[in-house]
Amino acid sequence: MTTSGPAADGLRVVLAEDGVLLREGLVGLLARFGHEVVAAVGDAEALRTAVGEHRPDLVVTDVRMPPGQSDEGLRAALALRERRPGLPVLVLSQYVQHSYAARLLEAGDGCGVGYLLKDRIGQVEEFVAALGTVAAGGTVAAGGTVVDPEVVRQLLRRRRSPLERLTPREREVLALMAQGRSNAAICRELTVSEAAVSKHIGNILMKLDLPPAEETHRRVLAVLEYLRA
Repeated sequence: MTTSGPAADGLRVVLAEDGVLLREGLVGLLARFGHEVVAAVGDAEALRTAVGEHRPDLVVTDVRMPPGQSDEGLRAALALRERRPGLPVLVLSQYVQHSYAARLLEAGDGCGVGYLLKDRIGQVEEFVAALGTVAAGGTVAAGGTVVDPEVVRQLLRRRRSPLERLTPREREVLALMAQGRSNAAICRELTVSEAAVSKHIGNILMKLDLPPAEETHRRVLAVLEYLRA
């Protein structure tokens, strides 16, 4: 779909969203605020073609797009940014995906990009303001980056070390695990029973959010977390 007739000073936007109702709704919303959707497409390949044809001021795309419904929209956006550095891109996502946000923010110099949850569209004034911020980021040296507040909150929570959840004794046990000590060796070092050591290790794995798996594998993951911290 292609539309025409923007108000003065509006943005020329290429929109990629495979949900027909949401796509049409966004076209109408952007038109209300004086922006022109020069192309509204439903898959990643059409997105690439439309951007090459129209050279828009801004790209708005869903993360998940046909044919694979994984991260095709995001990958298309990153590829477009490589070919046209500074191309403003606003990515929409149904859920918080930290890896998607990180990949987008690492693209180029991090300016002129945005990552918003689709729920944010309902807060119309905030959404439209985000469009302007991201589009401006393509032309100025600083700013122009928008990240959904919920994404920021979750990223800040993730930055806290999970080791903070451990008791001092559990930290001692984990430190000995990192030295390659067996359960028996930890018992001798701490002068505790093997049952107590097993309980401590179980608590460590639980508090580090390590899913049930082969025990030796979980121990390795716990040690890696300790070394990263």
